[in-house]
Amino acid sequence: MKKIVLVFLITIINSNVFAQNIPSVQIKDLNQKIVNTQELFDGESLTIVSFWATWCKPCIKELDAYNENMEEWTEETGVKLIAISVDNTRSMSRVAPFVNGRRWDNIQFYLDPNEDFKRAMNVVNIPHTILLDKDGKIIWQHNSYTEGDEYELYDVIKEKSN
Repeated sequence: MKKIVLVFLITIINSNVFAQNIPSVQIKDLNQKIVNTQELFDGESLTIVSFWATWCKPCIKELDAYNENMEEWTEETGVKLIAISVDNTRSMSRVAPFVNGRRWDNIQFYLDPNEDFKRAMNVVNIPHTILLDKDGKIIWQHNSYTEGDEYELYDVIKEKSN
């Protein structure tokens, strides 16, 4: 009996049953259009998901660093970046003007004012960056931001995109 249980557990682990896929959650784009989170992933490229807020200085530094590199990273690896603002319902009206003023042209932005997607992804603090494989499974995560963290992420992107 122990052998059967052990074989079963090994089979489950090897089949990635425990790998997390993107949950189905309703969020909004910057035009207030409702989008299902599963629609954001094309199954063809790695995806960076960055949880952030307009009031979070490390988040802004992180998105600045990502934006500077995204054109090159996308060209080399096909990776895309999705930023999920967790500004609440009182401050979410500031997100679109804030983003437009920053000229973050290489990032797709969405709103999660009730933090439903944030909770579904088990994100506690921001900034929080997640790298998803082509199947929507988490392959790397990082909490907080220190200058240079983007290069650690890029090393993982290069490794996983081959």
